[in-house]
Amino acid sequence: MINKKYAQPLFMILMSFGMSVIISGVITAVNIELVDNFFNSWLNSWIFAFPVALFAAFTMAPIMRTLVNKIASKD
Repeated sequence: MINKKYAQPLFMILMSFGMSVIISGVITAVNIELVDNFFNSWLNSWIFAFPVALFAAFTMAPIMRTLVNKIASKD
């Protein structure tokens, strides 16, 4: 097990991984369909998408947390 203080960063890393796998796969399939080199094309797309998703998660999380706290009910 890992220390609880690493839970949020680990969550963002795993969520970025999962989202980038799904989104890059779907976009690759839409663009080139399921052809023979689909896996290689998807992998190339994912290698680019994962760091972008990770950067976005770590930079957007504080902004979104503030926004959600402002619009969420205080009840």
